[in-house]
Amino acid sequence: MKKRIVSLLVLATMTATMFAGCGGSDSANTEAPADTAATETEATEAAAELPADTGKVLNIQCWNDEFQSRLKSHYPGYEEVDATHGKIGDVEVVWTITPSTDNAYQNNLDEALLAQESAAADDKVDLFLVEADYALKYVDTDYAMALADLGITDADLADQYTYTQSIVTDSNGKLKGSSWQACSAGFIYNREAAKEVLGTDDPDEVQAAVADWDKYNETAAKVAEAGYTMCSVNDTFRVYSNNVSGKWVQDGKVVMDKNIEKWIDDSKALVDAKAEDTDDLWGDDWAKGKNPEGKVFCYFGPAWFFNFCLNADDPASIASQGGWGYCVGPQSYYWGGTWICAATGTDNANLVKDIILKMTTDKAILKDIATQDQDCVNSKSVLAELASTDDGNIALLGGQNPYKQLADGAEKVDLSNISAYDQGCNEELQKAAKNYFQGNATKEEALDMFKKAIVEKYPELTAE
Repeated sequence: MKKRIVSLLVLATMTATMFAGCGGSDSANTEAPADTAATETEATEAAAELPADTGKVLNIQCWNDEFQSRLKSHYPGYEEVDATHGKIGDVEVVWTITPSTDNAYQNNLDEALLAQESAAADDKVDLFLVEADYALKYVDTDYAMALADLGITDADLADQYTYTQSIVTDSNGKLKGSSWQACSAGFIYNREAAKEVLGTDDPDEVQAAVADWDKYNETAAKVAEAGYTMCSVNDTFRVYSNNVSGKWVQDGKVVMDKNIEKWIDDSKALVDAKAEDTDDLWGDDWAKGKNPEGKVFCYFGPAWFFNFCLNADDPASIASQGGWGYCVGPQSYYWGGTWICAATGTDNANLVKDIILKMTTDKAILKDIATQDQDCVNSKSVLAELASTDDGNIALLGGQNPYKQLADGAEKVDLSNISAYDQGCNEELQKAAKNYFQGNATKEEALDMFKKAIVEKYPELTAE
């Protein structure tokens, strides 16, 4: 495991603000563990051979309280003790929650995993969570267990969406994580603004008005004329970047895809026309559209956006009045998701297995998560049921049921063009492009800023 340890340590040192990725770049490592549980029969045998749990403490590493709230609300037998402690039977659950700001979560997790072999039993990491943007960093190491080694079979996971498994499959084909979410995403629009600008708030009619980027730009012009802002350029970026024709990095070179260039050109035109702005995601200016006086026409987001980002508990918000609608938008895409990984060395393997199975494959629990938390869950059959009944109606969407569109979107997610450099390239490009959008640099100057930043961040790459 030494080469893996060195690899993770180097990453922890080199990526002060975001991951550098060790997925495909860890080619020097030839010490990958031997294949196990290649068939369901072998996986079942592995399950029978799991050692009895001896851990008195279940340590979980995460970056916010989302998974904590899901476990507390939906895992049978979970008892809350306080904000960072719980109990499952006679096992104490300890939550280490480190915000992602300035890469703090990954740095803290790296340190804990590097110390895993020598850690005292009650200090060992048992479960940790990863996001799509840096999943490969951990999946392609020995620190994340193959689910087959826990006795979790293909049959257990058969109802999940393929992309949710691809993103946490290592270079040897081993699945090393599971998610309760399927994060296909779409166009979340202000119903009152739609009626004012388009004469209707019907999702099918709104979809027709934003069915591709040309129609979107035409609608944006009407929105601006009516005194609204469509959204921030940063809202649309992920839609464009999820629909590229090739990877950011090819043969050691950073390649600017035509769809990324289209985002730059479209965004500049819309900013100049005052139809979009340059507000940073999650900032106060960006958030103004959650209330009617913010005069924002739309946001782009997945189902977790409903619950976490629209302030439905605020009586002054659009969400509290059921004032949002949902449609697919110009292109299908996905955004985010949280994957549960079992840490190698856990002394609670049976409990870890049960948590993963219940929270990501139990259909009754997944339906509860969808109906109680407005999440788009990782179950084809549950989403099909929700799409066909009133159980899928969401109050902040004015009673609209978005699950057919969300399920269709999850089937279309294509991960063939992701790379271990995506987070860094995406963030650096957006920072550089903002200078162009705000008139502080030409397009060429902004692209030069991007290339310089990428080469400094990833010295092994070249940028033409």
